[in-house]
Amino acid sequence: MLPIAMITGTLTYSWVSRLAPLTPWLIFIMLLVTFCKLSPREIRLKPTHVWLLLIQLIGSAVIYLVLVRFNVIIAEGVLICVLAPTATAAAVITGMLGGSVGFLTTYLLLCNIGIVIMAPLLFSFWGIHSDMPFIDSFLYICRQVGLILMVPLLLAWLIRYTLPKIHTAITSVSGLSFYLWAISLTIVTGNTVKFLVTQDTPDYKVEIGLAIMSLIICVAQFIIGRRIGWRYNDPVSSGQGLGQKNTILAIWMAQVYLNPVSSVAPAAYVLWQNIINSYQLWLKGKKK
Repeated sequence: MLPIAMITGTLTYSWVSRLAPLTPWLIFIMLLVTFCKLSPREIRLKPTHVWLLLIQLIGSAVIYLVLVRFNVIIAEGVLICVLAPTATAAAVITGMLGGSVGFLTTYLLLCNIGIVIMAPLLFSFWGIHSDMPFIDSFLYICRQVGLILMVPLLLAWLIRYTLPKIHTAITSVSGLSFYLWAISLTIVTGNTVKFLVTQDTPDYKVEIGLAIMSLIICVAQFIIGRRIGWRYNDPVSSGQGLGQKNTILAIWMAQVYLNPVSSVAPAAYVLWQNIINSYQLWLKGKKK
C-alpha cells in the first residue's frame, strides 16, 4: 500500500493535489478512530514517557537552532521530523514486535497533547506566520492544531461513555484507519509533488539534503528511543514511540506553517521509517 499510495499521488498530482483541503479532516477521523480504541484506564505515565517527550519537544527546537545557521529550509524539515507525533499505527507495529501496546498508546496521547502546546509556539517564531504579532500567530496556529489533535480525543471519550453503540461500531470496523492513511498519503504526496514541479526556482541540493537529513534523523530517533527503553526494559515500545511518526500530519504541518519545500523531509521519512519497520519485522520473524 505504501508504494501504491505514493506512486498514485505522484502520477496524478495535478488532480490529487486539489483534494489537499481534505487532509486535516482525514487526520481528524484517523485520530478519532485511534482514540476510540484508547481507554482512559489504560493510561499509565512512566519515566520513559517523560524522556521521550522531552527529546521530541525540546530536541526539535535545539536541532533547529543548530541547523538554521547553515540552511533555514533544512532546519525546518528536520524540526518537523522530530516534532511530529507518534504514528497512530505505531501501536500495531509495537505489538507485532513484542512491545507494550499500553505504553505506546499512552505516549501517543501524551505527545499529541504536547504538540498542541509546542507547535503553535515554535511555528509562531519560525514559521510563515512569524511576521504576525506573536499572540495572533500563536492563537491562530493553536486553534487549527488543537482542533485536529485534541478534539478527536475529547470526542472519542464522549462517544465511549455516552454513545456505546456508536463506539462499538467505530472500533469494530477493521482496517478503517489503514485505508484513511492510504488516501491521506496519496493526497499529501500529490500536493508535495505539485509544489516541487511548479516551484519557480528549484533548489535540488536542498531537497536532496532534506531527504538525507530525514534518513539520519529517522535512524537516530529509533536508536535513541531504544537506548532509553533499554534502561526501563522496554526498548521496542520506546523505539517505536520516538521513531515512528505521523508523517501525514508532519507533511501537512510543513506545508501549512513552514516553507512548503521542507515537507520533502517528512515525505522522505515515510519511506525510511517503513524500511526500518519492515527490517525489524523481518528480524522478529527470523528469530521465531
